[in-house]
Amino acid sequence: MNIVEIIQKKRDGQTLSAAELRYTVDGYLSGAVADYQAAAFCMAVWFNGMDDDELSAFTQAMRLSGDTLDLSPLGVTADKHSTGGVADTVTLIALPVAAACGCRIAKMSGRGLGFTGGTLDKLESIPGFRTRLSEKEFFDTVEKFGFSVIGQSEKLAPADKKFYALRDVTATVDSVPLIASSIMSKKLACGADALVLDVKTGNGAFMKTPEAARKLAEVLTRIGRLAGKRVTALVTDMNRPLGTAVGNAVEAAEAFEILGGKTPPHSRLERLSLRIASEMILLSGKAASEREAAAAAEAALRDGRALKTFAAVIEAQGGDPEAAVNPKRLPQAAFRLTVCARESGFVNAVNTEEIGRAAMALGAGRLRKEDGIDAAAGLRFYPEIGSRIEKGEPIAELFASDRSLPAQAAVRVEKAVIVGEEPVVPPPLIYEKEETT
Repeated sequence: MNIVEIIQKKRDGQTLSAAELRYTVDGYLSGAVADYQAAAFCMAVWFNGMDDDELSAFTQAMRLSGDTLDLSPLGVTADKHSTGGVADTVTLIALPVAAACGCRIAKMSGRGLGFTGGTLDKLESIPGFRTRLSEKEFFDTVEKFGFSVIGQSEKLAPADKKFYALRDVTATVDSVPLIASSIMSKKLACGADALVLDVKTGNGAFMKTPEAARKLAEVLTRIGRLAGKRVTALVTDMNRPLGTAVGNAVEAAEAFEILGGKTPPHSRLERLSLRIASEMILLSGKAASEREAAAAAEAALRDGRALKTFAAVIEAQGGDPEAAVNPKRLPQAAFRLTVCARESGFVNAVNTEEIGRAAMALGAGRLRKEDGIDAAAGLRFYPEIGSRIEKGEPIAELFASDRSLPAQAAVRVEKAVIVGEEPVVPPPLIYEKEETT
């Protein structure tokens, strides 16, 4: 085969074969295909897209470029994935809820980068918690308690990592076929039978409009269907931080508060976590209908089974199970600062990305993968879109280990809250659902 001919075919809007796509992926990973040739291929895809056969073949080629995980010894397994947002602590709530209802979830997660948080960072804020387990430890934890979360192997879909880095510098990041194949190559490599996708939309998400998120959700579910998986995708709102906590230990604390019934019920974070859990329960065959799955998830949260499940997993992975009931056992910041509203009025909008960047400025995030983070750093953010706030009312509390950082981050938080004279209708939490048929 000839990479130039492959690029020319895609440039001219022709359909590439599975063999041609595998040749492109393998060649780029090995170095036989040069960066500039892979860049030309990505740009051709950006202009002309991919049909279902191409999407499936390209995704599978990247999935098979590295390690894959065989979860069949665990029976039917489920997984969930979020496209990323601010205060998105769903994994720490939905997984123990679903596991308490009989699901088996063997999850491989990544670290935070930029203003979006990483599940591993949140879990590792729990003293002693290990995200590096042997395969036997990983499987044993799932078998005993229903779920386990570990770090992704560096050998998982290595071709995707290389393509992603190239797309980032060639203006092809926003190609839906390339985004979808990137996400699904890693999730398919992780081996779950059922997958719930949380596709975020809004000013704190990669997909800024519901229409763009809907298109991505449709493509993701099609790839899953073609791979023989049960997949559901929810298009959800990220025009405000999902929870009140942004950071690592503070997000773990909020998850424990919700699981322990220590917060007012029916918050946005709780509602979405229960919905994600119920979708996992349904796809895993642990309920016969959406209503039954939702009732099972609600019961597992309210009666304490989910919190007990999480505490057991924490202990199994080397962590302090008492942290689940005593937040003071989590890392605590030395310095705190309360941010108050500069004016009275109705919250018309929140610059969600700016809230995430404020948490980064406090030390909770990283610009590069090799950067360290402060597990205790972060913030609590309270305004809801559509609600009224009064001048001088606390809108956020900032946490840091460096005395100088909260004042800097406070400026970002203040500017992120847009106040108007008239109330607005807040956006829906869930826009729609896409699923395989």
